[in-house]
Amino acid sequence: MPESKDKPYSPGIGAIFEVVARLRAPAGCPWDREQTHESLRPYLLEETYELLEAIDSGDDTKMKEELGDLLLQVAMHAEIASEQSRFDAARVSEAVAAKMVARHPHVFGTTSVADADEVLRNWEHQKVSEARKAGRDDSVVDRVPSTLPALAWTLGLQKRAARMGFDFTSPIETAEAVAEEARELADAADPSAMFDEMGDLLFAIVSLSRRMKVTPEDALRVAGERFRRRFAETEASLRKDGLTFGDLDSEEVARRWKESG
Repeated sequence: MPESKDKPYSPGIGAIFEVVARLRAPAGCPWDREQTHESLRPYLLEETYELLEAIDSGDDTKMKEELGDLLLQVAMHAEIASEQSRFDAARVSEAVAAKMVARHPHVFGTTSVADADEVLRNWEHQKVSEARKAGRDDSVVDRVPSTLPALAWTLGLQKRAARMGFDFTSPIETAEAVAEEARELADAADPSAMFDEMGDLLFAIVSLSRRMKVTPEDALRVAGERFRRRFAETEASLRKDGLTFGDLDSEEVARRWKESG
């Protein structure tokens, strides 16, 4: 497409890819030209978290902006690879499109599925099949990036294992496992055992969250925000009375906390 009369790029989805190519060109921006896949890593992570924050806010304007910033990161990585004759943005798009078609035979083929859970199970088995054809024998859980935050990584491990048939039979059984791990933690007698049992308890809680279809990262973040707001309100109330938490006994702290709720 030709450039628009008042903008140095064509309209549509390709706009940012044209801009990035210009920025990375010999006469482009010195900073952009210096970037590598490795140097862009922190920006990719930062933009991802900013998009998650925008999604949580429900602000469409902010979400559109953050999606654009994330797309910019995709364009930068694709352009760097293209300059080295490895692949380009078109190949990236085509490769993921082909993968999505292959993993959705119930849409692009003749396979029938009963529900979303079966879609996910088929998806996992398809990935296993693809890995075997490529000569890889890694486990399904090995494909969960270990660079994820611990909660997200643990959830990913459990989801993939569950899709292969390794799971508790019910939420009740999962909740009983949480209770058992809590008892084992309470009985732990030394720091090493406490460390291990705390990990087992947190792992079990993530499992219960998954069975209840609650994302643990989101639930914990919302709980943290509730605590932040409530603590700040209680603290402000005390400050208004010329007090701090250290000036109160436990009963008065509890009373003030209850009032702020």
